[in-house]
Parts: sequence; C-alpha cells; structure tokens
Amino acid sequence: MIECKIDGHVASLTLNNPSANTFTAAGLERLTQVIGDLNRDMNVYAVIITGQGEKFFSAGADLKCFADGDKVQARFMAQRFGAAFEALQEARPVVIAAINGYAMGGGLECALSCDLRIAEEHAQMALPEASVGLLPSGCGTQTLPWLVGEGWAKRMILTNERINAATALHIGLVEQVVARGQARQAALEVAQRVSALSPRAVTYAKGLIHQARLGTPRAAALALERERFVDLFDGADQREGVNAFLDKRPPVWKNA
Repeated sequence: MIECKIDGHVASLTLNNPSANTFTAAGLERLTQVIGDLNRDMNVYAVIITGQGEKFFSAGADLKCFADGDKVQARFMAQRFGAAFEALQEARPVVIAAINGYAMGGGLECALSCDLRIAEEHAQMALPEASVGLLPSGCGTQTLPWLVGEGWAKRMILTNERINAATALHIGLVEQVVARGQARQAALEVAQRVSALSPRAVTYAKGLIHQARLGTPRAAALALERERFVDLFDGADQREGVNAFLDKRPPVWKNA
C-alpha cells in the first residue's frame, strides 16, 4: 500500500490502495516503519507523500473495519493511526503532502501531519467522522486547530463542512494550490529547495518551530533556539555554509 522511492535526497511515498487509497492497519504500520527507515537514512532530506491516481489522495479508514462495533478493534486502529501520523509529524526530513484529490478523514489527517501541503485545484478536504458516529483519531482534533484556528476547525469537525482547495489556501490549511496533476511536481520543487539547505540546520529549525505547537514557554523555547544555533558549530556544515557564501559557490553539505 505504501510505495517508497528515493531519488537523490528526496523520498517519494505513494498511498496505493485502490480505489480510494484507504488506510488499513497493515498500511499504517508500514507507513510508521517507512518513516522510521527514512529518519535513519541521513541522505534523505525531504519526503513527498501523494496518492495513486487522479481522484484520491486518501479517503481515510475503510469503515468496514468499524461496522460491527468492536471496541478492541477500534482501540487498535486508533493506536495505529496515532502512531503513524505522530511519526509523520516528528519525522526528521521535511515532509510535503501533494494532495492530488479527495483528502477525507484519516486522509486529511495524514496531510495535516506533514510539514507543508500543496493541493491541486480540484481537491476536496473534510473530517466527516462525526457523520458516521466517529471522531478524528489520527491527531486531527489537535493539529487542525493549530493550523487554521479553533473556528475553522470546529466548522470542519463539528458541522462536517467540506472545503475546496481555494478555501483551504485562504484559511491556511494548505500553502499552495496548483493545477490538476501538478501537485507532485510542485512538491518536488519545494523538496529540491529543502535539499539545497543545511540538513542539520533544517532539522534543528523544524524542531524549534514545533515548540510553539507543544506550548513550550516562550523563554524556554528562545533559550533552546540560542542553544541549537551554537550546536550547529559542532559540525562541518556550519563552516561549509558560511565559507561557500563568502566564496560565492554552492555549498556541499555532509549532514554533519
């Protein structure tokens, strides 16, 4: 279900479970494992996630697995969703969602767990779980308000409002809207920009940005920011970056 290809410093993940790229327990476990593998591959600086085909990024969970009301199964699936999407949120590389169609329920939660989101103009996004007696359990109730504010999060979760790509851009749910079929290429261009930067600096900066999400007191976060700045001087890339700029040449990063 999760296809992974690595080209240079960029890994491309494709959600491939026809016809709607739904998540299964095995698929979620596979996603968690793949992210772990990419975290350990220090040559990977950016990750792109998209859906197979032209219609769906992902429709989320297959509701058949909840049809019999099995509470044990419900807990199992909630744990799998949580583990997979928390792994995405905390991944070392920069993760970019190329939303190539419908991103519904767990599919949208997957995109929410990425660092950046690019949507094609025909994309539709929603968290419709309450309409079938459920609620978002893949970090959606926590991540969506952080991105778009409480009001829009409540409109989407509590009233089942489906939004299009233009509205998603307006409220800050996505950072870019592109023509049909262009999300992956646009995401690749962003990934290539990431790959031109110091990998260690990007990793540190990403972690610092997340301090705001975690509610870290400002004084503590600013102290950590200064500490991470100094930590960069332990590696060769800091000297390489500064001297490459002074020499007017592209830097050659060693991720060190």
